[in-house]
Amino acid sequence: MIPRLCNLSRVLDPRIFWTYSSLMFAMVLQRSGVPLESTTLPVPEPGDDEVLIKVEACGICRTDLHILDGELNRPKLPLVMGHQIVGTVVRVGSGVNRFDSGQRVGVPWLGKTCQSCSYCTNGRENLCEQARFTGYDIDGGFAEYAAANQQFAFPLAEGYPAVQAAPLLCAGLIGYRSLRLSAEQQRELKRLGLYGFGSAAHILIQVARYRGMEVYAFTRSGDEPGQAFARKLGAVWAGGSDEPPPVLLDAAIIFAPVGSLVPLALRAVRPGGVVVCGGIYMSDIPAFPYSSLWEERIVRSVANLTRQDGEEFLDLAAKIPVRTEVTIYPLAKANQALQALREGKHEGSIVLKV
Repeated sequence: MIPRLCNLSRVLDPRIFWTYSSLMFAMVLQRSGVPLESTTLPVPEPGDDEVLIKVEACGICRTDLHILDGELNRPKLPLVMGHQIVGTVVRVGSGVNRFDSGQRVGVPWLGKTCQSCSYCTNGRENLCEQARFTGYDIDGGFAEYAAANQQFAFPLAEGYPAVQAAPLLCAGLIGYRSLRLSAEQQRELKRLGLYGFGSAAHILIQVARYRGMEVYAFTRSGDEPGQAFARKLGAVWAGGSDEPPPVLLDAAIIFAPVGSLVPLALRAVRPGGVVVCGGIYMSDIPAFPYSSLWEERIVRSVANLTRQDGEEFLDLAAKIPVRTEVTIYPLAKANQALQALREGKHEGSIVLKV
């Protein structure tokens, strides 16, 4: 194996060199319902509009569980999962003009769109019918290297360690978009409920408090450690999801994939209030009386993200600054990390360190 250096004309810092290897370690999904397999794969070759990233960290998301369990049932197989990627660009395709080797970048769930349909040209590229997603249609970050389209990667502030930055790229982004949609129909958003106090909620509460909101946190019934964690981060009230809040809320965001929370959240918001379902998957919503929806309450979902969301949120996260609480696992223990997420016995986010 012959070491090869990247093109020095595209290196920002002359001290940065990359020793090329043709193989990489990866954790691979062969089929739904079985654990990931550790294996070696060829290092991806970046296309004309792509960058090759040496992965430093990759966050684990509940979407990864939905893919693993077959609830999102059309992944490419075999698949390298992972869509909260932080790393350093080590090679660039011939058409790349957005990044240079040596730059630090983040890669989110939205991996590519057609950029020409009515959704893409009207600020709603998150709904593009030809969209492709990182760690689902495109191999992701549960590996030593990943290739990504330059237009759908973000430069990252140097102040964030990789393991702290990774959760911003999905948990943070989806939380931010959910908050933005919560406020669209309202003149004032002061009281916000968060159902499911995990990775996204522990980031979003910091944004909400920065904007002067009161946050009410809902956890599994009896989850006293989770409620204490929410209060530590500034929640004015924390309780079980089956409990009514002490006041009516302006909006509620549901991060837990539990459809039965929708009627509960509707009863918790005031007339004209909004309930946002922030997950890509949710169990069936049970029937509920029309009176719960009446008085112009709104139920809506959030789908994916736009690049505008990413740019706005990452700038804001650095300004606040958002601090993520992370539990770190080595890449080789991805299956244990996924099980820990399933059991919910951690605070904040779970991140694989590569």
